[in-house]
Amino acid sequence: MKLEGVDASDARAVLRGLRGAVLGAGPAIALGAGPGHALGRARDGQLVASGSLPTEVPAGTAVVVRTSGSTGHPKSVALSRSALTASALATAERVGEGAWLLALPPGYIAGVQVLVRALVAGREPAILTGAFSAHAFAAAASAMASSEGGVRVPTYTSLVPAQLQTVLDAIEGGDKGAERALVSFEAILVGGQALAPALAERARAVGARIVRTYGSSETSGGCVYDGIPLTGTGVRIDGGEVQLSGPTLADGYLGDPAQTDTVFVRDETGTRWYRTGDLGTFDGGRLAVTGRADNVIVSGGINVSLDRVERAVRTVPGFEGAVVVPVPDERWGQASVVVADSPAARDAGALEAVRTAVAAEVGKPARPREVRAVARIPLLPSGKPDRAAARLEALGTALSPDDGRPPAAT
Repeated sequence: MKLEGVDASDARAVLRGLRGAVLGAGPAIALGAGPGHALGRARDGQLVASGSLPTEVPAGTAVVVRTSGSTGHPKSVALSRSALTASALATAERVGEGAWLLALPPGYIAGVQVLVRALVAGREPAILTGAFSAHAFAAAASAMASSEGGVRVPTYTSLVPAQLQTVLDAIEGGDKGAERALVSFEAILVGGQALAPALAERARAVGARIVRTYGSSETSGGCVYDGIPLTGTGVRIDGGEVQLSGPTLADGYLGDPAQTDTVFVRDETGTRWYRTGDLGTFDGGRLAVTGRADNVIVSGGINVSLDRVERAVRTVPGFEGAVVVPVPDERWGQASVVVADSPAARDAGALEAVRTAVAAEVGKPARPREVRAVARIPLLPSGKPDRAAARLEALGTALSPDDGRPPAAT
């Protein structure tokens, strides 16, 4: 199967590529996580795969998603048309069928799946063009209104938490158009990162129907909704790690069989599982993700999960979108800093507020060292926080008050 690159910033181009790759005979398309990610330009102006990506891929491959994530380690995730279609059908089964609005970058799996769901449903997707704003979101949503046989066609969209917060801020500022738009959707899938409880509550308060999704490029996007796996998705906890199975799994990492064999494993029955790297529990058929296995610091000889710290920080009013990052500490070895872009981060009592919340939820040794107020949380093109850039913002902050811990054992 031929592999061709598509400009991942051009939603219409991605849609055309997906139409052929998912519904037609190909070619497969490669989507970069940003400019210059193993994509070259041919004489006719068509983007084609080059560099580390081959020009041919196994039969059945539909999309290669280039991801770098917040850690900066690029991967080429190969997804089959059957995996993408299985994900779209399972989503329709769970939330319903209708028209979809693309408000996410089309070159990332969440954006890809919005387009695939529209194609599988046989409906042209609405596309929000330009920079995301509450006004643009409202305009795109209002243009979707339609009916069939006198019955309104349900509408759906996917957002990342930062986008949802932008719309909610506008609503709370009196923007009635944004409010009408938000509540018009039958379901709003929110994923890409954990949704802060306070942000979810704000959305519920205005009548928005939020569905929290969990998944990744390796699972063709979200495959667990509000903690409940979609039809066909299996969940198990192995050594504390969340592992997923089912028809939506990627074929692997293109050109990297060793990494593929490490991340995708088979059990004694032959079932293939994706090792997410996330920690969690699966009780009563409901998945709860507690954090990343690798997002732990050792501070004063005590292991501290920064995911747990971040969740506690986000319960503090004004810190719903805060990011917690690790920094070196002369006394404790490692510590954490809260990076936030809200006015609350500049209040004199900001540090005490977040330290109190973390102490109550996680314990005193986990309390952040400092709050760093920034103009804007750095984001990746996918809309997720750029944690590497946020960490650079946090470095150089002053050392903090005594945490009351004994020194680490030697």
